[in-house]
Amino acid sequence: MIRASIRIGAIGMFGLACAIPAAPQGMIQPADLAGKKLSGLDLSGLDLSGAILRGARLNKTKLRDAKLDQAILDQAWLVEADLSRASLTRASIFAAQMQRATLDGADLSGARITADLTGARLVGALLTGANLSADMKNQSMGLMRAVLKSSNLERAILREADLSRVDLEFASLKNADLTNASLRGAALGGATLARVTVNGADFNGADLASTRLIEPIGLDAAKNFDKAQNIDRLLRE
Repeated sequence: MIRASIRIGAIGMFGLACAIPAAPQGMIQPADLAGKKLSGLDLSGLDLSGAILRGARLNKTKLRDAKLDQAILDQAWLVEADLSRASLTRASIFAAQMQRATLDGADLSGARITADLTGARLVGALLTGANLSADMKNQSMGLMRAVLKSSNLERAILREADLSRVDLEFASLKNADLTNASLRGAALGGATLARVTVNGADFNGADLASTRLIEPIGLDAAKNFDKAQNIDRLLRE
């Protein structure tokens, strides 16, 4: 099994090398992997900063500890991909399919994300200043926004993140940091907000139907909490 894994990994790396066009001598340019089929490969630890992965197939691909800073992952397929501890700062992740992906400890600071992350793991992920809000200018394909339904965001850092209109239904935000985050119009029905820090977080129009609010930190310093929807159906413990 070990030899088979090594062989598969070697074949995968060879395929990836062949897929990257050679840059002129003395020049370094981002890899253009748009539309490439890279599903199931082990690309852990690779430096793909600025890579163009638009529409690429990366289902179940291992990208642990990979560098994808400022990479373009628009419309890419990353279903059940493993991006644990990967760096995706300021990456563009528009309309990507990332259901059940693993991003534990990943750095998505400043990233633009409108991906479907239903059932994904983002335990301890860093999303400081990330923009996951709905794209109100481009709705030809419907409302494009980050979908984090039933996702695990425990201990995630979401300071100053834009979560406006994001779908967080049934998500777990235990011990998450939402300091100064925008939750305007976000769907939080059935979500668990246990010991979550909400200093300066904006709840204007957020749907809190059956949301479990347990020992929140800084609720008195949150913004527009009284303007959230379905506060009467909020489950306080």
